[in-house]
Amino acid sequence: MSPSFNDDVLGLIFFKAGLQDPNAKLQLWSEDDNDPCNWEGVKCDPITYRVNELHLNGLSISGHVGRGLLRLQFLKVLDLSGNALYGSIPDEFFSQCGSLKSVSFARNNLSGQIPESLSSCWGLEEFNLSYNQIKGQLPSGIWFLRSLQSIDVYGNLLEGDVLQGIGNLYDLRHINLGNNRFSGRLPQDIGSCSLLKFVDFSENYFSGTLPDSMRKLVSCTCLSLRGNSLQGQPPGWIGELVGLESLDLSANQFYGRIPFSLGNLQSLKELNLSKNRFIGKVPSWMFSVSFAQVLQVLDLSSNALYGEIPSKLGVLSSLMFFNVSRNRFFGFVPTTIGELKAIKVVDLSDNMLNGSIPSEIGGAVSLEVLMLQRNFLSGKIPTQIVNCSSLITLSLSENNLSGSIPTTFPNLSNLEYVDLSSNDLTGSLPKELANLSQLMFFNISHNHLHGELPLGGFFNTIPTSSVSGNPSLCGSVVNRSCPAVHPKPIVLNPNSSDSISGSSRNHHRKKIVLSISTLIAIGAAAFIVVGVIAITLLNIHVRSMSRAGAALMLSGAEDFSCSPNNDPKYGKLVMFAGDADFVAGANALLNKDCELGHGGLGVVYRTILRDGRAIAIKKLAVSSLIKSQLEFERELRTLGKIRHHNLVALEGYYWTPSLQLVIYEFVPSGNLYRHLHDRPGSCLSWQQRFNIILGMAKGLAYLHQMNIIHYNLKSSNILIDSYGEAKVADYSLARLLPTLDRCVLSSRIQSALGYMAPEFACKTMKITEKCDVYGFGVLVLEVITGKRPVEYMDDDVVVLTDMVRGALGDGRVEECVDGRLGNNFPEEEAILVIKLGLICASQVPSNRPDMGAVVNILKLIQCPSDGDGNGKEEVVD
Repeated sequence: MSPSFNDDVLGLIFFKAGLQDPNAKLQLWSEDDNDPCNWEGVKCDPITYRVNELHLNGLSISGHVGRGLLRLQFLKVLDLSGNALYGSIPDEFFSQCGSLKSVSFARNNLSGQIPESLSSCWGLEEFNLSYNQIKGQLPSGIWFLRSLQSIDVYGNLLEGDVLQGIGNLYDLRHINLGNNRFSGRLPQDIGSCSLLKFVDFSENYFSGTLPDSMRKLVSCTCLSLRGNSLQGQPPGWIGELVGLESLDLSANQFYGRIPFSLGNLQSLKELNLSKNRFIGKVPSWMFSVSFAQVLQVLDLSSNALYGEIPSKLGVLSSLMFFNVSRNRFFGFVPTTIGELKAIKVVDLSDNMLNGSIPSEIGGAVSLEVLMLQRNFLSGKIPTQIVNCSSLITLSLSENNLSGSIPTTFPNLSNLEYVDLSSNDLTGSLPKELANLSQLMFFNISHNHLHGELPLGGFFNTIPTSSVSGNPSLCGSVVNRSCPAVHPKPIVLNPNSSDSISGSSRNHHRKKIVLSISTLIAIGAAAFIVVGVIAITLLNIHVRSMSRAGAALMLSGAEDFSCSPNNDPKYGKLVMFAGDADFVAGANALLNKDCELGHGGLGVVYRTILRDGRAIAIKKLAVSSLIKSQLEFERELRTLGKIRHHNLVALEGYYWTPSLQLVIYEFVPSGNLYRHLHDRPGSCLSWQQRFNIILGMAKGLAYLHQMNIIHYNLKSSNILIDSYGEAKVADYSLARLLPTLDRCVLSSRIQSALGYMAPEFACKTMKITEKCDVYGFGVLVLEVITGKRPVEYMDDDVVVLTDMVRGALGDGRVEECVDGRLGNNFPEEEAILVIKLGLICASQVPSNRPDMGAVVNILKLIQCPSDGDGNGKEEVVD
């Protein structure tokens, strides 16, 4: 083996040393092996046997990008995508990259800036840094890498102007700068990149008009400029880009009429012009056979378009998504809608449509979402709608619909969201509606329905607001007895004999019959009292233990000094990556000035590592309850592998029998509780609140995907980073305890009353992810209202969920939103988020949605025109 070949082995081993490999994918990499060419992910040149490709994508490895890779002098392809790498890319990483052709760090947790040394990679053809947390500007030298064919930095924190020079990249075929913070004008010389096929500048702060040179991009198949501040009338030359298959100009400030020249784009599959200021009628060419054969997505929503929806809608035979909501269309719903066999989403809401819902709607057999709310539609709900068996969302609210709800309605077994409110519907509700197992929202308020509400399933906990305004409805939810139904007494002993005398029956009938809601209220009140008593007793116990353990903590400080001595009196410090040396040693832990806060499980301090990185250390206050060292370490190592943008990363731990420390990343902007309740002079905006709710949901969804239950959701365990993003903290610490004892959970874990799911009070019920969903629902209401889960008044106790449910049911929306927001919030969006919070906080676990569904619902609320929920982030990264 030549010395140079040995460099490849040493470089890979050195690189591996800085990684955590939870799935042991790199276990065969050995420094004793002379030939790395058969190692996992390694490819060699068949002639020189030098390593020329390294593919470690999707292996769940974590750690820093090590300098060992610099030894691979003949490396052409490096793919480290889809892992949990963190930290910055060393600046000298690209200083020796003469042979490098393709580099991908996509979908990791990298931070820092793009190294300037990238500009020295003259042979580089592909560069992918998407879905990280890279900030700063693009290195100016990148525009002189003449061999570049693909640049992808989507989903980072990059900013500044995109400087002139992109026109030098004559071989460029793919550029994605989307979802960053770039500003200024679009690069004026982009037209010189005549081979470009994919251009995505979406979700930035670009302004000005489209550069004229863009008309030269005749090879371009995808052009996305969504979510910027671009303006002016789209130029006529846009129709010259005849290769376009996807054009997205949405959420800008374009105005005028839809360009006639768009009719030349006969390969177009997706056209999104929503959220602009377009006026006039829908052009006739848009529904011509020559144009529409391949069109799958057409979104014209949130403009000022008017006229009738063309009756030739049926010619769009490939159409899957059709949205013209929030315009000024009038006339009838086209009967040809039933000819769209591939259609999945139809949104005609917020227009001035009249007439009836055509029975032909039943022909749209693939339909999943139908939104017709806020129009002037009349007539009956067509029974043929039952043929749309895939229907998930149906919104017909705020129209003039009459007649009864079709008896076949319960056959739509996939229904999750139904809103029929504010119409003139009559008749009774089909009892079989209770069998809709996927149902999460069902609103029939403000109609003329009568009879008994269905019993079972979602309808056991349907909010009062969803049935109000129907004075002839009866049932326990509306506190109105049904005339033909006698109240049934509660049977306390199901094994008792049925042979009860007539006098005994009469005696039982005279007893007060308690409704389910009354029992829940009594149980909740009793549970709160027990919880307060338990907390008081345990706090007394903790204070006494703290006094007795003060000397122990002082002596434990010396144990924290990372001594390599194996003597058992020394503690064991494990850092999962990076520096394990503290600037101030253990003394920082005893310094009151470094204390960040404390909770049921311990006190949190901030300290600094030698590499300058701040971390947070939780000193656990439950040492007597902690499992054995082996189980403690196994659990912490498992949690240490979890990496997600909306979860606080576990960095390491420290163990002695009397002192346990859990080490986390430091999140600088404090916790959600302080932002909501301890800062009277400041107020989170509506968008900030929505982003926090979405971030919490994503973090929890990821935990549940990993089969991990949080157990301890509350606003003090939601941290806010410097960009306003929510990070869920303290997840699964309860698993360190020997058993999930209800007393321990209620006093130490769930120390803030109001977040606990009702099943915590029942020892026979299994604790599941649904408990987290309940706590999340309470958190949603806390974020929106700015109120604590339980408020103690002079002579009353106000439970947040009850207060919101009552206020919303009475139409007092303003009481459900933090008064500090004034009128600076979208009422419709707020109501939907509040309703989602109430659904998540349902008393019955089976009625609560899973967190993955919650994330998707939130995305639909935020961007109703995006049928796939396509926002700035993925659901689970």
